[in-house]
Amino acid sequence: MTQDVEMREHAAPSNSVSSTGPSTLQHLKEIASLIETGAYAREVRRIVRAIRLTIALRRKLKASVLSAFLNFALVPRSEVHNRLSSYLPKEDDHGMEVDTATSATQPPVKHPLPELEIYCYLLVLIFLIDQKQYNEAKTCSSASIARLKNVNRRTVDVLAARLYFFYSLSYELTGDLAEIRGNLLALHRIATLRHDELGQETLLNLLLRNYLHYNLYDQAEKLRSKAPCFEAHSNQQFCRYLFYLGKIRTIQLEYTDAKESLLQAARKAPAAALGFRVQCNKWAIIVRLLLGEIPERTVFMQKGMEKALRSYFELTNAVRIGDLELFKSTAEKFNSTFSLDRTHNLIVRLRHNVIRTGLRNISISYSRISLADVAKKLRLDSANPVAEAESIVAKAIWDGAIDATLDHANGWMVSKETGDIYSTNEPQIAFNSRIAFCLNMHNEAVCALRFPPNSHKEKESAEKRRERQQQEQELAKHIAEEDDDDF
Repeated sequence: MTQDVEMREHAAPSNSVSSTGPSTLQHLKEIASLIETGAYAREVRRIVRAIRLTIALRRKLKASVLSAFLNFALVPRSEVHNRLSSYLPKEDDHGMEVDTATSATQPPVKHPLPELEIYCYLLVLIFLIDQKQYNEAKTCSSASIARLKNVNRRTVDVLAARLYFFYSLSYELTGDLAEIRGNLLALHRIATLRHDELGQETLLNLLLRNYLHYNLYDQAEKLRSKAPCFEAHSNQQFCRYLFYLGKIRTIQLEYTDAKESLLQAARKAPAAALGFRVQCNKWAIIVRLLLGEIPERTVFMQKGMEKALRSYFELTNAVRIGDLELFKSTAEKFNSTFSLDRTHNLIVRLRHNVIRTGLRNISISYSRISLADVAKKLRLDSANPVAEAESIVAKAIWDGAIDATLDHANGWMVSKETGDIYSTNEPQIAFNSRIAFCLNMHNEAVCALRFPPNSHKEKESAEKRRERQQQEQELAKHIAEEDDDDF
């Protein structure tokens, strides 16, 4: 059976081209008509739907199909048409005949809309990036950004946000991300003046990514703190913002705020964004270890993350035990993984936490122990391990990590008897923090409630209620599909 199928495919290649090409081309024409309708009616939701349909066709894009679509959507031999056609590789003559024959059924647009022109730029740019033609993608993206600066229409904002993302991606793939930093700042200023909030969100995240790519955390924090604040319009951009904010807070030693931002980004990210959620969990695990917490085993056993989080699981086990030698061997074993994730510098900070955990276990196990034995159990490898152990114990007692006293004359660490924790205020503080979290979540949910106008005056009929519920279900489905596509 397999041989018969292969013979049929080789015997009639023209049928395969004509069957796949026109179907994809017909979908692109329908998307173009949808964009035109949205542009004339000034309905941004139609442009958003066109973007979502385009993402579904991304893997089916071919040079011949794009060439035929450009002939349909743009004026042939115009400046924009010639520029975009020059980026596409030339197909064989037979394929071009099929495309021209299918495109001849629809007359070309005489005066293409700016939205349709920007959409053609976006299509060609996506195709070039997928074909790994990064230099051509850089040139195409720069031309599209130059064209965007002269267009100020709200229906273009959704397309512009996509172009900003692929513009930065094309330069990042070629290692020239620093070249466009000034241009991104200028685009962010233009978006702010035009009240393009979606563009501001996208460009702010691209600038933060640009700064963090070169470890410019101070500049990233200055930009973030001075950027205008507004309500988030895109869940994807808000997740990325929380992730970048968590990384900045981690470097600045603000571990509590960093943990909250990273965990929130991981929770809000869609299920399809597996790579993004893995990165959020990696940084959240390190931050929790730096806070003295031990992540639960279920964090490392999430679906699709077991292999990616294996190195961090072994690192967490070394910190939990308090074995400095095991910690060093684990850090050396997965050094390449930690360097690739850019968490190596944070793992160096964990050495003090490992020593403190081991010291806490020693203080619980022994009522009195010499400093020489403490240094031996902690496996300190300094020139004077006893003196280092004495300073470590003194620092831990001062910070309240262990409840003990230090006998300098005899060189002992004397642990105090463990008291009843329920006789202290710690349970009350823990319950108070949980209650405050639940109350804040309830208040946010109440503030997010939306009611139709005059709902308290007019009674809703059963038919209107069914229509409203159907619209709400379609809107929820649309938002979920958009979340999955954007990541």
